[in-house]
Amino acid sequence: MLKHLSFSLFIVLVWIFSSCNTPQKQVENTTEEIVLKEPILLFDIPIDSFLVEKEKVKRNQNLSDILLKQNVSYARIAQLVDIAKPVCNVRKIKAGNTYYLFKDSDSLATLRYFAYEKNRVEYVVFDLHDTIRVTAGNKEIIRVLDTIEGTVNSSLWNAMVDNNANPELANELSDIYGWAIDFFGIQKGDSYRVLYEQLIVDKDTFGIGKVFAAKFKHIGTDYNAYYFTQDSVGEFFDEEGKSLRKTFLKAPLKFKRVSSRFSNSRMHPILKIRRPHHGVDYAAASGTPVHTIGDGVVVKKAYQKNGGGNYLTIKHNGTYSTTYMHLRGYAKGIYVGKTLKQSDLIGYVGMTGLASGPHLDFRVYKNGNAINPLRLKSPSAKPVDSIHLQEFYYLRDSLNLLLYPKK
Repeated sequence: MLKHLSFSLFIVLVWIFSSCNTPQKQVENTTEEIVLKEPILLFDIPIDSFLVEKEKVKRNQNLSDILLKQNVSYARIAQLVDIAKPVCNVRKIKAGNTYYLFKDSDSLATLRYFAYEKNRVEYVVFDLHDTIRVTAGNKEIIRVLDTIEGTVNSSLWNAMVDNNANPELANELSDIYGWAIDFFGIQKGDSYRVLYEQLIVDKDTFGIGKVFAAKFKHIGTDYNAYYFTQDSVGEFFDEEGKSLRKTFLKAPLKFKRVSSRFSNSRMHPILKIRRPHHGVDYAAASGTPVHTIGDGVVVKKAYQKNGGGNYLTIKHNGTYSTTYMHLRGYAKGIYVGKTLKQSDLIGYVGMTGLASGPHLDFRVYKNGNAINPLRLKSPSAKPVDSIHLQEFYYLRDSLNLLLYPKK
């Protein structure tokens, strides 16, 4: 009995040993890696399973016109309009704007989504499933840092166009240097260099973002500008940290030309007599917006039948006041005692009173005496505070490296 058990144990051990050392056939790994395809999104809608049509709103076309053609009932449209009220006014869709129709890709082609572009960035999506939903969204804006330089041959606007640059930069530079340079008097040969953001939407440039630094050479003088934030307020300063913003703007409007200058003896174009003209006439199209050149309070708002027509006088401080004459009308909310901030809209160019054509007669008074507006010297605004100067200098030098990269 003992021998039998020993022999049996021996057989079991041999089998275990053989099993452990016998080469086993390797099992092949047949598992394949599954790659999930990223869904294609348009207005955050996965469009793979939809038939998408792109159209433009036609003249005098409204939302009902569009949706009725897509077999959406009047009752459902009325429900959609009501639900959309907190998001957008569907009665104000604009002719020429783009919209998209998302339809089922079957024989019925049922409309499931309607997307309307309010502009290049903002859009509204109408979900037409059983439960109607209306949501607003914004496309992704990509900001790309860029530098551009050029020379002026006629106007700054034309210089930008000739340089294939966004002409909006001309307006930005006009705002930045509005207290230092009269851009209606820039000279041929003046030059510029700008460090700014390009805004890109749908892989296409659609505008400009922030300007970080600029250099403008005007009649041989360099005007540098650096955007710096102190005490949570950002503005432009020159290379020494002095603000480019002055107490007064150079001009209260965008004008075509100076049609008459400050004079003690000017031939009046209507009365045909010589008399003082203690202002500057800016010729501009009727309705051109007029802005206050500085902070102040409206002290006069009246009409001169045989003189300045509709006019407005603003007191800026104990020394200076300005008057704006021949206005076609006043901006909404303008009244005597109204407090204004620099660049606030105050009225519109007209030819009321004694005027031979639309223009603004602009006058400046210092201590009650009329002075030539074109010779007005305005003090600078607050410079960079001393506690921020080192930070400003570091930023200025860093921006210069980007503005003038080494080749």
